[in-house]
Amino acid sequence: MTVDAITFGCRLNAYESEVAKAHALAAGIENAVIVNTCAVTAEAVRQARQAIRKARRERPGAKIIVTGCAAQIEPETFAAMPEADFVIGNEAKMKPETFVQLGSSAFPRVRVNDIASLRATASHMVSAMAGRVRAYVEVQNGCDHSCTFCIIPAGRGPSRSVPAGEVVSRIRSLVENGTREAVLTGVDITSYGAGLPGEMTLGRLVRTILKLAPELPRLRISSIDTIEADGDLVRAFAEEERLMPHLHLSLQSGDNMILKRMKRRHSREDAIRFCEEMSRLRPGAVFGADLIAGFPTEDEAMFRNTLALADDCGLSFLHVFPFSARSGTPAARMPQLEKALVKERAARLREKASERLAHHLEASLGAVGEVLIEKDRRGRMPGFTEIELEGDARAFSPGQIVKAKATGYHANRLSGVLVQ
Repeated sequence: MTVDAITFGCRLNAYESEVAKAHALAAGIENAVIVNTCAVTAEAVRQARQAIRKARRERPGAKIIVTGCAAQIEPETFAAMPEADFVIGNEAKMKPETFVQLGSSAFPRVRVNDIASLRATASHMVSAMAGRVRAYVEVQNGCDHSCTFCIIPAGRGPSRSVPAGEVVSRIRSLVENGTREAVLTGVDITSYGAGLPGEMTLGRLVRTILKLAPELPRLRISSIDTIEADGDLVRAFAEEERLMPHLHLSLQSGDNMILKRMKRRHSREDAIRFCEEMSRLRPGAVFGADLIAGFPTEDEAMFRNTLALADDCGLSFLHVFPFSARSGTPAARMPQLEKALVKERAARLREKASERLAHHLEASLGAVGEVLIEKDRRGRMPGFTEIELEGDARAFSPGQIVKAKATGYHANRLSGVLVQ
């Protein structure tokens, strides 16, 4: 038997699952399942509980270790489950000594600290991420904002950043182990630099990585807050070819009143202006976004503003979330919409997502770009669009970067051919 991880939620959780697995294996744990939970929605918590019960049925002799944001915020929920052997918080899962001590009779079944007291993000190295040619690299953790719908600050603590030198060291180590694309990730990465010496920003970090890790072919950044994008980041996006032309935006709504009630820091106009400017600076830029359907007090006109934002910002990839009230947040105390209405609006927003993706795929026909092969004949274009290439799969190897032309599309991906 071995150590497996079941991961819910964000890219940061995916990265941290790899770190926790590495710690468990180094500690000599031979039969365990790490369930790394998410707390963004009540549905995510329900799915985690379901996964824990399933893991116990399928692996009766394994240690079931529950961690992540939901375990951090509501440890009692998981401690009450007989299927869970241990419940550990977000800080504990990143410490090698946690897994060394796990087999000791003195180790408590529940170890969850006060995450709000953390002031630093430690360096966590993984040599590779499950053999993937793309690897997530944690550069920041926590959040200092107070969006009314969000419970994540309670699970992640205050914003804190990994020093640039450590980030560069991680990336160079990953490249040595086969990584061809590094994805900078965190909870609120546009707040990167707060608490570090000097005037470090996300944009300056990007410039530093590209300068000091010339062997890295591709750098990508995960979800950003448009209103916090610093000048260096904007200039790097315009000038650095190794920085991929794809941005995932934390937008949440397209209506100004709802944005105010969410306590977001941008307006609808800010979002549109940002996308227009980035498209001007980097022709062919591709945008994705998170959008919430059915926020409390949202009426039909407000919802239509969100639908229209997908077109107005030229979004290609939408992550749609039906609003889910989280206990302890201000939004949970606001007048709620009927669940059926929330579900219906989420369905309409997903229809818009399918429409926008089809539009993007259609517009990509004839485009020529470098494709990073991930598996068999499939890979990603610079704009993160998946493409499947013609030819014998044996002719392609993971990590290979080839030039290809998009000739068609099916479902959610392009099809294409190699070009000389």
